[in-house]
Amino acid sequence: MYGRELKVTNLDKVLFPARPGEGPVTKRDLVRYAAQIAPTLLPYLSRRALNLHRYPNGAQAKGFWHKEIPRHAPDWLPRWHNPEAAADETQNYLVVDEPAALVWAANFGALEWHAWTSRVDQPRRPTYALVDLDPGDTTSWDDLLVLARLHRTAFEHMGVVARPKVTGRRGIQIWVPIAPGPDVRETRAWVERLSKSVGAVVPELVSWKWNVNERAGLARLDYTQNAINKTLVAPYSPRPAPGAPVSAPIEWDELDDPDLSPDGFTIRTIVQRIAEKGDLFAEVLQHAQRLPALK
Repeated sequence: MYGRELKVTNLDKVLFPARPGEGPVTKRDLVRYAAQIAPTLLPYLSRRALNLHRYPNGAQAKGFWHKEIPRHAPDWLPRWHNPEAAADETQNYLVVDEPAALVWAANFGALEWHAWTSRVDQPRRPTYALVDLDPGDTTSWDDLLVLARLHRTAFEHMGVVARPKVTGRRGIQIWVPIAPGPDVRETRAWVERLSKSVGAVVPELVSWKWNVNERAGLARLDYTQNAINKTLVAPYSPRPAPGAPVSAPIEWDELDDPDLSPDGFTIRTIVQRIAEKGDLFAEVLQHAQRLPALK
């Protein structure tokens, strides 16, 4: 950990309830996972403000967002001061630029890691656009797969590089790497046009209503996440649910795998999957592309 002093505590504490046939996931398991996944995950967090979703009493209790880096945090933790923040907004964010910082976040009770889509040097210029397939109460997994495959076809048609991941909960997200240039407003408008074109193919599956209780249980293609300080869960981040599922990158053709599920990968299985398949999200880091115009 580069000589960092880091005191981890309460390692036997259960943070995630057990799944059938498994033992519960402890803080020791989470801290170990943070250290194991850091080499793969750091490129997605480096130089980005990080919003932490903390569950100090474990995933079985209510969590809360923690954005301001606490005063008791060690001095060596990388951080960023947001010069645009108002007096009542978060001023100083954690920036996970090294493995020890991720281990610190895990020890701090952060069960979810949400990095900004932009880097700290250009906070209004995202480096990827986000497509969030957010299921409603009546949306089946098969319905969501239909929406994901339609997006896959759209990206193939446009020649746009994009990478999907299951969320670790019920949804699917698609990240589209872009060259710095468009601001969050332009990026959001592009994703809105794309998703509304896709949604028009299957209008019976999609609602564009803002409030959940107005959507009649239908899915939402949520382009509004493309905004400053709006974040989607990072790849490989755990989620607060039994078994410690993770938001796992997948290959596009896995959308056709009958065994795929949105929460099937956990902190106990994802490291071996990366060893076998590599980082399936790597293209998000490697293709700084310009978004084509959409009519």
